[in-house]
Amino acid sequence: MTAALEFLDYGFMRRAVVAALLVGVSAPAVGVFLVQRRLALIGDGLGHVAVTGVGLGLVLDRAPVIVALVTAVVGAVVLELIRARRTEIADIALAMLFYGGIAGGVVLVSRAPAGGRSLNQYLFGSITSTTNADLITFGVLAAVVVAVTAAVGPAFFAVGDDEDFAAVSGLPVLALNLTLAVFTAFTVVIAMRVVGVLLVSALMVIPVATAQLLARSFRSTYLLGMVLGAAVSLSGVAASYYADTPSGATIVLVAVGVFAVTSLGVGVRSQIG
Repeated sequence: MTAALEFLDYGFMRRAVVAALLVGVSAPAVGVFLVQRRLALIGDGLGHVAVTGVGLGLVLDRAPVIVALVTAVVGAVVLELIRARRTEIADIALAMLFYGGIAGGVVLVSRAPAGGRSLNQYLFGSITSTTNADLITFGVLAAVVVAVTAAVGPAFFAVGDDEDFAAVSGLPVLALNLTLAVFTAFTVVIAMRVVGVLLVSALMVIPVATAQLLARSFRSTYLLGMVLGAAVSLSGVAASYYADTPSGATIVLVAVGVFAVTSLGVGVRSQIG
């Protein structure tokens, strides 16, 4: 048992475990509402926008996480306002926002000292480089994300289920959609140092998809998704230490493996039943 927990002897691994736990809990808390609305890949888009914030932070020599957060929030608001218009050019406008975001980030990073090396940390994740300051930022953001999704969850669910009926019922549909978009941006920024912006949607979606196979209600899907998110994140960090593999990719592969095994088990049970 002691040998199995050897990785906790190192400070950088203890910080990595805490970061993984924060991301594993908060990502599915938002992801469950995105899956309900069939917006599972929205995290990828906001991740691309956040890359511009990272590049701007590196160029200005400011905290990239904070600058990325502000940039992602602005992008989320613009994204939701475009989506709310439901026009024929909405998809094209969103594609331009996403691709322009990552292209702008790459250009900005190229102007920053040692920018390429720093950008890789955000594209592919670098959980072992998490600092105490990062943990404080991640902890605050994760606490806010979980608290808000828990408190406003019924309203988010109602809007996701039927926007028109929610509007007739008196719910502030646009305000709720903007709130969810902003908290999606928060989650993307928390997760990008753990799994990277190229894989960020995976941690928001796969634990929720696994939970849907087992849960019988939306609330239980929400809770089980967070439990599974934390479990695969912690398992992935531990596995990456012993296998000497990239943490972010390992976490996602563990999540995919758990989904595959669960799906197979549910299928076999239904055949037997």
